Amino acid sequence: MWAVAADVARCSGHPALRASSVQSFFNAFERASQGTLVVDREARIAWISARHAQRFGIADARQVLGRPCEEVIPNSRMREVVDTGQPILLDILDAPGQPLVVTRLPLQAEDGSVVGAVGFTLFEEWAVLSPLVSRFLHLQEQLAAARKARSVTRQAKYRLSDFVGVSAATLELKRTARRAAASGSPVLLLGETGTGKELLAHAIHAASPRAHRAFVSLSMAAIPDNLLEAELFGVAPGAYTGADRRERQGKLQVAHGGTLFLDEIGDMPLGLQAKLLRVLQEKEFEPLGSNEVLCADVRIIAATSRPLAELVARGAFRADLYYRLDVLSIAVPPLRDRIEDLQPICSAVLDSLAEQQGGRPCEVRPEALALLARQRWPGNIRELRNVLERCLVLSDSRVLTAASVRAALHSAGPGDTTPSPEPPALPAPEGLDAQSYQGAMEHYERQLIEQALAESRSVAAAAKRLGMGRATLYRKMAAYGLGRWQLLPQEAGGSEGGVKEGEGRGE
Repeated sequence: MWAVAADVARCSGHPALRASSVQSFFNAFERASQGTLVVDREARIAWISARHAQRFGIADARQVLGRPCEEVIPNSRMREVVDTGQPILLDILDAPGQPLVVTRLPLQAEDGSVVGAVGFTLFEEWAVLSPLVSRFLHLQEQLAAARKARSVTRQAKYRLSDFVGVSAATLELKRTARRAAASGSPVLLLGETGTGKELLAHAIHAASPRAHRAFVSLSMAAIPDNLLEAELFGVAPGAYTGADRRERQGKLQVAHGGTLFLDEIGDMPLGLQAKLLRVLQEKEFEPLGSNEVLCADVRIIAATSRPLAELVARGAFRADLYYRLDVLSIAVPPLRDRIEDLQPICSAVLDSLAEQQGGRPCEVRPEALALLARQRWPGNIRELRNVLERCLVLSDSRVLTAASVRAALHSAGPGDTTPSPEPPALPAPEGLDAQSYQGAMEHYERQLIEQALAESRSVAAAAKRLGMGRATLYRKMAAYGLGRWQLLPQEAGGSEGGVKEGEGRGE
């Protein structure tokens, strides 16, 4: 401020104007402010207005001249302005009664050296700035909410732990997925509909180094072919009649630095496959209607339920794109091929439904689980979830029995479920009176296991047919002395650890 006044005086050629200009500026600020303080280069008070002095309990302003400013005004930052030579244009000063809005400016000599500082109290009441501050805080909240919403919608929703299962096929699938997550190469997920390919894509992204960046999904089957190119690559302003005058980003730009999941890649039009191939090979693309080449820093994960190799053989899918995508392919097994996972999957689904509906989880009876295990599940886990949810709707009990499952299966639409052939009815046990219920159940179970073993290629296949774990079947075989399995004498109580194999049926 004082330098401006001095420059005006020098340019005008009137030295006397300099002093009057400085005095005029000072007087104008002093009249407009609610208090003024001037310090020297040692931050000692050189002048303080009477009004400002009274605010800090000083009756005579002349009594504090020459004293360090911090002794008179606690928390003063005038020394900081003198030391740095930088102004503090807007600040809050704690004062007795209420805070003050102040500004602080350095005073400089003709050679540019700092000789002191001046401070003005702009407002005595913080409420004067409250509308401005409130609007600023509101804008900050809106910005934070928008960032949070974007981060939520563009982040992975699932982890590998969400892919439920304990079977050997599931464990091998998770091991391969972890290897895929550590690599930056494209991943191709193959499997029937409803097997959890999208969940696995989320999990791979969440376990990868790109986990903190965006995860963007795009289904080739959900968007018309004439809009798919714009959705994937974006549109330049005015690219075609009716196009927005502003640039519209495509999914490749939105997913920059992260992962782009292309679902149902087998349905992508041939013309668009060539542009995607360029993204994979050259890491670049051009938005629709633009001559600008943009960098594509994305990791591609593709999925399909169609046989890509057959599509390539028929010319319905580009072979070069197939080879670029098929760097690491993961086959997601259908539910009927990992029936050992049925029980934990049912528990996870029922827990999820209970959380959505606000109730406690349901229990599944063994006979109901056995009935579910005999279905072929062409819709896989998605179909299983549909049946379990229908069971909850149709049943008044929190325990799912075979009857409730059977009712849900019968009420399903045509083609929803296809039960596997059930074994023929077993003859009623003979020689047992009406009171030996436990003996009748054991006799029936023994016959059921014998029949399953006779019609199965291995113990594992028989266990799958019966809807029980392989270890459980081994224990029952030993208990009933089937297949030359027997219990050790010290383990006659039925422990699984006492099973011993002789010459019986193996795997």
